[in-house]
Amino acid sequence: MITNPEIQSVKQRFGIIGNSPHLNHAIQVAMQAAPTDMTVLITGESGSGKESFSKIIHSLSLRKHGKFIAINCGAIPEGTIDSELFGHEKGSFTGAHEARKGYFEVTDGGSIFLDEIGEMPLGTQARLLRVLENGEFIKVGSSKVLKTNVRVITATNVKLLNAVEKGKFREDLYYRLNTVPIFVPPLRERGEDVVLLFRKFTSDFSEKYHVRPISLDIEAQAALMRYSFPGNIRQLKNIAEQISLLENEREVDAATLSKYLPSDNSRLPMALPHQSKSGETTDFSERDLLYKVLFDMKKDMNELKKLVLESYHSGGLNSNIIQKHQGLFEDMDSGFGTKENTESNPSYVPLVIDSNKSGPSQDDGYEDDAIEDIIHEEDDNSLSLEKKEKEMILRALRKHNNKRKYAASDLGISERTLYRKIKQYEIDQ
Repeated sequence: MITNPEIQSVKQRFGIIGNSPHLNHAIQVAMQAAPTDMTVLITGESGSGKESFSKIIHSLSLRKHGKFIAINCGAIPEGTIDSELFGHEKGSFTGAHEARKGYFEVTDGGSIFLDEIGEMPLGTQARLLRVLENGEFIKVGSSKVLKTNVRVITATNVKLLNAVEKGKFREDLYYRLNTVPIFVPPLRERGEDVVLLFRKFTSDFSEKYHVRPISLDIEAQAALMRYSFPGNIRQLKNIAEQISLLENEREVDAATLSKYLPSDNSRLPMALPHQSKSGETTDFSERDLLYKVLFDMKKDMNELKKLVLESYHSGGLNSNIIQKHQGLFEDMDSGFGTKENTESNPSYVPLVIDSNKSGPSQDDGYEDDAIEDIIHEEDDNSLSLEKKEKEMILRALRKHNNKRKYAASDLGISERTLYRKIKQYEIDQ
């Protein structure tokens, strides 16, 4: 059993600051997995320090004297990632003027850290699975099977199971990588670690540039711990260095600190999940919103046609017909067609289409043409996607008292997309 002093020793060795129980548990799992050759999958938000855990695993393993290479899969173009990882033969593609060893060949006997594994192309995933299963790989442009003895450590800031469901990540590879899962907690879940890290960053800055270190009063410390830090440790370090550089007063209060914390703390870059009626959670894009608008328009047009047809047969838009189709008027500020309007305003006169004639006549064709004109006119007015989209956004904002988070969820889009649409349509909240 790994003891707390051993965990503290690892923290000091790798410069890890904090005493959060979640952090200590992640370090303990990394220490337990290190002596083995088991594949490790490190998960956590961007900027939470996942690469530090890969170094802990390699340095405490039997491979510590072998090579360690960290690779960001999302930073390598899809056309060259196979060559980077597995190497290529001379002339295997345009520009391959000589043979090249890949990372899996170079790090034989060591460890390789594949960050952002979720960005790896499907074809490369198949090659990686073969390495994990048999320790075999083939260079690009070659038919010779090579062997390698590499320990693979991976990391991702996305939910790989969602990628598996969407067909963007191989299911067999996911379960092969997830032999030992390690979750690195985000900064907002680490409590007082935020203050300790801030003190460390300001101390490093003062030592490097020979200035007095920044200190926070009690209220400023509380404000710092309340902030969610969507950028995690990277964002905290940037804020600490900004304050150390720009503030003349070396003791910072909450009011001063607030100038360096973004006022909108709603984590706009993250896509908000939408909960469907069946309880299934899915992510929606702007394209999905347009589809939603089009389907709603089609539904409204069908209702409108029924409304006009019923009014034609009954002799006008009487209250029963209006109540039956009340959904068409619920977003109209004028209250057109509502019961309250007809009762409170005795002078209200509904639209009437003269249909007193019970049988066919020469004028029937004229009346049918009039109905068609109404439908086509309404159709022309409703087919503006921007107008309909703006109406839906306004309706959602009114429904949720201008709370963008809930309005965006109701619309099935991310809060960032809603914020951009509000700016685009110049909607006053």
